[in-house]
Amino acid sequence: MSTPDGLWTRSRRAAYAEITEVAMALFLEQGFEQTTIDQIAAAAGISRRSFFRYFGTKEDVVLGDLAAQGLRVRERLETIPLSVAPWDALRTVFWEADALGQPPELMLKIARMMYETPSLRARSIEKHLQWQEMLVPNIRRRLGIDADDQEDPAADAIVASAIACLDIAGQTWTRTDGAADLADLYDRAVRAVRLRSG
Repeated sequence: MSTPDGLWTRSRRAAYAEITEVAMALFLEQGFEQTTIDQIAAAAGISRRSFFRYFGTKEDVVLGDLAAQGLRVRERLETIPLSVAPWDALRTVFWEADALGQPPELMLKIARMMYETPSLRARSIEKHLQWQEMLVPNIRRRLGIDADDQEDPAADAIVASAIACLDIAGQTWTRTDGAADLADLYDRAVRAVRLRSG
């Protein structure tokens, strides 16, 4: 039998998903910056105040799941044996997390909107910095860096570089109108960082 908390949680998730769907349709139809919170609330049949119960900002409608996705990436990273090298472990978890199940045409529209909207780009970078904080401890262990060592920047540098490569791959994929393979673009970006940085 369902508990009240379970029912409340499911109801909240359903409302969150519905508001997100309505908002994304408006964003893609008329543009992110042209769409107001009041328009989203009206289309979703909720008050402006109710909107802010689910989202801190309009940008969070598009990128709010990135933080939760970061938690899933960290959880998956913890299941990969420490014998697996940092770059290989990160590649595995990034591409498992990136399997969003969205049609490529829709993903391209969303990516284009994100890369062309300064406030979304800024919010995306902020979310990826959260990813960095979550993933660095595991990479430090893979490198054999003592938990108390505050001077070794290697793990931070690897995670930050891997996330930057992921972002660059997305930008390049968007510029090619989705014609290039996203995973291949990521691998090429990583090779450029690892082999041409000397």
